[in-house]
Amino acid sequence: MITVFGSVNIDLVSRTARLPRPGETVPGSDYQLIPGGKGANQALAARRAGASVRMIGAVGTDDMATIALSELEAGGVDLSGIQRSGATTGMAVITVDDNAENTIVLSPGANARLSASGLQAGAIGAGDTLLLQMEVPFAENLAAARIAKAAGARVILSIAPFLPVEREAFADVDMILVNETEAADLARHLGLLPGSNGAATVAKLASELGRTVIATLGPEGAVAATQTETISVPALKVVPVDTTGAGDTFCGVLAALLDEGADLATAMRRASVAGSLACAKAGAQPSFPLREAIELSLASDPAFP
Repeated sequence: MITVFGSVNIDLVSRTARLPRPGETVPGSDYQLIPGGKGANQALAARRAGASVRMIGAVGTDDMATIALSELEAGGVDLSGIQRSGATTGMAVITVDDNAENTIVLSPGANARLSASGLQAGAIGAGDTLLLQMEVPFAENLAAARIAKAAGARVILSIAPFLPVEREAFADVDMILVNETEAADLARHLGLLPGSNGAATVAKLASELGRTVIATLGPEGAVAATQTETISVPALKVVPVDTTGAGDTFCGVLAALLDEGADLATAMRRASVAGSLACAKAGAQPSFPLREAIELSLASDPAFP
């Protein structure tokens, strides 16, 4: 069982030929309202990969809440842990250019009031997985991690969006997920010199923190460092349409595979394929692939052993 403790947002998305410079107005497409939030994204990605998933999050009392929860509800995610807090649901204003790059402005709304009290006694057990991100109060993340670790669960922290995290905050974390930029930022924050590439940086972080560290590398795939080995996996070759949510897809699918008992290399291969597939469609949650699509793409690409 996977429990995701994290953000639920509505994404307001507009496409434009190029991203605006400071002070500049550029023409955009008709906007779309798409369910999002890193917590909700990871929950849906894990569910579509075949896991049983419970979402612990917060939404407002506005009309946006129904849209924000719609894909999770349709996908069969357990929403009994959703809290109603305050007037507004979190919103991300996203601009996507013709190169599939994006800018994001996040208004937290109810996410700022999410409490770890939603993790009731007995809700997480030994062998379960807790997924955390950085769009809710970090003190509540730490409280959730303590609850899960005490119950014997695996705790995975996605440091996205990046915030400087002190060493002691990883006490109840088993696995740290970052992208290449976040890996370098974390290394510098901890007083380490980033490596010459993503693999070298995650190796330094894993050694320093005594934790498994995984970095996504965009079109180069992903790399993990444990205390005993380094694992690299390629990305699936796709024509990118929108990279929004690709990292969350990776996180959710990785957790789903680990939760069902796969080894790290197997889980990373499927997570990398899923993240690539998510880049080939517009929007975050609507782009997340089902398990069947992941397996089909994996089997048909010679880059994957």
